[in-house]
Amino acid sequence: MFDWFKKKTAPAPTTPSTPEVLGLRLGGVVEFDDLALRLIEPHVIFEGAARSQIIQAVGEVKLDDNSRLLRFYTDDEGFIQVLQQGGTEDSHVIDVKLWYFYQTQAVDTQASWDDLLQNGIVRSEWSLEGETFEKVWHNERPVAMTEKTWNAGTLYPSETDQFIMLYQRQVNDSLDEFVMISAEEKLIFNDQERALVISSGINLTPTDFKVI
Repeated sequence: MFDWFKKKTAPAPTTPSTPEVLGLRLGGVVEFDDLALRLIEPHVIFEGAARSQIIQAVGEVKLDDNSRLLRFYTDDEGFIQVLQQGGTEDSHVIDVKLWYFYQTQAVDTQASWDDLLQNGIVRSEWSLEGETFEKVWHNERPVAMTEKTWNAGTLYPSETDQFIMLYQRQVNDSLDEFVMISAEEKLIFNDQERALVISSGINLTPTDFKVI
């Protein structure tokens, strides 16, 4: 397990209600290690990741047992996800991943939405780009969560209900790749907007990125 709290980066002033961790913050710039990405990209689904990315939105998911997920959405069609357990300080970080959106598909009817939740998300394995990913969690139904998301220039967060399952494959002894399947539902002007979102990602270590 990486000792994330040793990474000390002074945060810049932002809206007080916007979550921050490891220096990651709304409007911040993340720089990724070029060599690390060049070694990884030939073996995973996403490619062409920008080495410098601007955080344009921040999401927070409150979990059980005093834990939370923070998601820092960038201008490169992806996000950094940070899992904290037991508190909200850097020392409570136990996992960091880099995710890229692979596909987003609108779900237009109630029947399609119901079928997606019952049959379309949870499988023993998921195939993507010719690779097979095995289910990580033991749940027989998707994990339900609600994400609050702050965007630049807005005072109050929006909310999205999500129904998620996580899949994983071992690329080699030092690299795992993940696929996240998420059925997402958001109320916009009294209309339900629904979509199936597929993302692929990898673990990040403290040396893989820095925030400026």
